Amino acid sequence: MRTFIALELPEAFVDEVAGMARALGGAVEGRFAPRENYHLTLAFLGDVDDATTQQAMGALDEACARAVPVRLAADGLGKFGRASDATLWLGIAEDDGLMALAASVREGLASRRVPFDPKPFKPHVTLARRVRIPKALLPPVPFPEPVFATKATLFKSTLDRQGAIYKPLYTVEWE
Repeated sequence: MRTFIALELPEAFVDEVAGMARALGGAVEGRFAPRENYHLTLAFLGDVDDATTQQAMGALDEACARAVPVRLAADGLGKFGRASDATLWLGIAEDDGLMALAASVREGLASRRVPFDPKPFKPHVTLARRVRIPKALLPPVPFPEPVFATKATLFKSTLDRQGAIYKPLYTVEWE
């Protein structure tokens, strides 16, 4: 099964991100993510079996046992890919707690020999895929107010024609 570990976003932050995405929707063509899919990926595992999923849960438990509330502060818009076929995202500032949590999750996965995408961690929330970014300036949009997150989840990701469907498999919360 296709899986990833992500920081879940507080509802108030999701509301504000959804409002920002709506404002961008008038200027940018693409497939905008539904609000229920907003998250901040800490590690993408890809296709794993049940035994590996159990190991990932152990890594998540261990990382979150040492976690502090993670400050999420918007840090601008960005894209992956070409302007004619991009992924549009909201950048999140590299807060010490966030960076430590991502490093701890990845170290726990590596120590358990759980494969994950080794690309450097770039904190972001995906807003839209298959985007055509115009050459003109994007409209000014209200960025979400900073919040603190205290929940991380191992998700199963199923791809279909409408996009990805995420199902939580295992969640850890902390204070």
